[in-house]
Amino acid sequence: MKLLQDWTAAAEALTAGRETGSTGATGGHPAAPPEDTGEALGLSASRLTLTFGFGPSLFARDGAPRFGLEGRRPAALAELPHFPGDALEPTRTGGDLMVQACADDPQVAVHAVRNLARIGFGTVRVRWSQLGFGRTSSTTRSQETPRNLFGFKDGTASLRAEDSDLLRDHVWAGSGETPGEAWMEGGSYLVARRIRMHIEIWDRTSLGEQEALIGRTKAAGGPLSGGGESEAPDFAAKGANGRPAIAKDAHVRLAHPEQNKGVRMLRRGYNYTDGSDGLGHLDAGLFFLAFVRDPRTHYVPMQMAMAKSDRLALEYLKHTGSGLFAVPPGVRSGGFIGERLFA
Repeated sequence: MKLLQDWTAAAEALTAGRETGSTGATGGHPAAPPEDTGEALGLSASRLTLTFGFGPSLFARDGAPRFGLEGRRPAALAELPHFPGDALEPTRTGGDLMVQACADDPQVAVHAVRNLARIGFGTVRVRWSQLGFGRTSSTTRSQETPRNLFGFKDGTASLRAEDSDLLRDHVWAGSGETPGEAWMEGGSYLVARRIRMHIEIWDRTSLGEQEALIGRTKAAGGPLSGGGESEAPDFAAKGANGRPAIAKDAHVRLAHPEQNKGVRMLRRGYNYTDGSDGLGHLDAGLFFLAFVRDPRTHYVPMQMAMAKSDRLALEYLKHTGSGLFAVPPGVRSGGFIGERLFA
């Protein structure tokens, strides 16, 4: 709990644009390490937000309870299954604790993560991290839908902040199935998947084939069944050749709520580029992030269907990292991150 209390104090300072610790980066004794790393000196808070979560392994490892949390792990925080085609790297998968830092300035975000890791030295260590840029889905109606590294608008059907009723039904966790899960009420579950895109193969694919794989036009983002981006796809519509206008193995069809019992998610993913792989290929793609009420109903069935049938996923994508985390509700005044879990 001491670590989470220290992180809460640091998060309050960082999101307000202040230095961490009582003496910050330059006010301490010359013979002692500074209490802030200093690379954000002179920068604003840049709308920094910090989100924290708990992974399944925090509660138990190899069947043995940890940290006195026996009976406190929510049923929804079940390990994700191995999906067909997964090529997960252990060094990019799992973790006890999760920190997501988002800011308009990446230096501010990196500064935040760096200082949280510094504060946790001797108690925690960084298992893996991912730096992303540019959202791949809009989260409010005022934002235009951004594009992923395939050049297509991404996340058109994602929930928005204004969808209060839908957020309640599909994003915010309830009180849980047992008394031990009550601490998650008002929180959510974060699914994180590092998805490498085979950029070079995609760039040699014709425009028509690209659009058929996605199920939308590349220019405006409208469904191939007709209409603008916000038009609901008509999966019964036929094309000029008499075949479905949106192919049965198109990404849009398999990911759409209509094909997944109406379940929705709040997507908040980012593009990433991690240099090259030594063979002249970009190591780049999508860092998929989605907040859901229950991963067992709101993510796993959809991803399983796409992993088996989505031609885009089968030919152009490779999942290399994965994580699932319980994100508790916000911190109450005078409280700390995850306080209700440890109460």
